[in-house]
Amino acid sequence: MVFANPIAQGNTASIYLHEGKIIKLFKDLLPDSEAEYEANKQIFAFTQGLPVPRIYEVSRINGQQAIIMEYVVGRIIGNVIFEDMIKAEQYMTLSVDVQLKIHDVKADKFGSMTDKLYRQLLSASILSEKQQNALIEKLHKMQFEKRLCHGDYHVFNLILNKNEIDVTIIDWADSSAGDSKADAYRTYLLYSQYSMELANLYIRLYCDKSGMLQDEIFAWEPIVAGARLSENIASEEANRLLEIVARCCPA
Repeated sequence: MVFANPIAQGNTASIYLHEGKIIKLFKDLLPDSEAEYEANKQIFAFTQGLPVPRIYEVSRINGQQAIIMEYVVGRIIGNVIFEDMIKAEQYMTLSVDVQLKIHDVKADKFGSMTDKLYRQLLSASILSEKQQNALIEKLHKMQFEKRLCHGDYHVFNLILNKNEIDVTIIDWADSSAGDSKADAYRTYLLYSQYSMELANLYIRLYCDKSGMLQDEIFAWEPIVAGARLSENIASEEANRLLEIVARCCPA
């Protein structure tokens, strides 16, 4: 079976539309359990009543791990916003409402956010050993109730369905059980890379709707910023993240 012209590509997989279904083909050198592990996360979210694409099958195609899932017809909310910024607050409000539904799910048996952040901090070689140790110590002191966290939540992972009302949440690869405040800060951090206007709009709406204080969410700032340094990011973004870390943990 030959696939051409992926509709999306990431660090670990390419996404294809084939015969009315989404085929997610994973790259080589990943653990053999990668596709099943990711699919199970999405299946869990589906069983909790969250609006996610249905998983049909975990398989191998041309020797590559693959997830075959439902194709959802609609528009990416991020594209809708950037086509008309007047609609930014309307759709950002919708996105926060959906994120709060995710955070309402208890996920005690889900993969641990703490473990994930710990591994990321250890592999962020750009951090000094002093910074790594300080951030890891801070991480292990954080107390929270384990909630379902998407891990990469933003308006480009939300599909506005054909009825222009319902939303589907995609890309559950980074989901975990952790502190919803950390998940919210990561969302803020992602927006702030591209638009402080959107980032500030998001955090205002999230605090208003969740009842949380911004300071509570920003307690996660150095940890989440430091962990993001383990990802494949541009040098300009790495410098920005290092500045965030340095405010709490000088090198």
